Amino acid sequence: MHPLFDFAWRIAAIAVCISCGRQVWVGLVERKITFFNTDLLDWWSPNQVFHRDTTPVRYWMQIGLKAFTTVVCFLGTIIGWWQPNS
Repeated sequence: MHPLFDFAWRIAAIAVCISCGRQVWVGLVERKITFFNTDLLDWWSPNQVFHRDTTPVRYWMQIGLKAFTTVVCFLGTIIGWWQPNS
């Protein structure tokens, strides 16, 4: 692959890793996490905030999803756009 593509892939993975990692950290400290609505057909609806005490299932689902995304993007940063030679 082109080296510029590999560099761009790693920069994007670092940015998403830092963003999701910060959201998980702040969500655990403040005991609430915000779910940002990214649906193009429903862009006018407000963002939803899940509190650990009132909606624990949705809270932990968001924390788990963001933590998983953080780990995957961290691995993507280390590995890059690796494709085995055949």
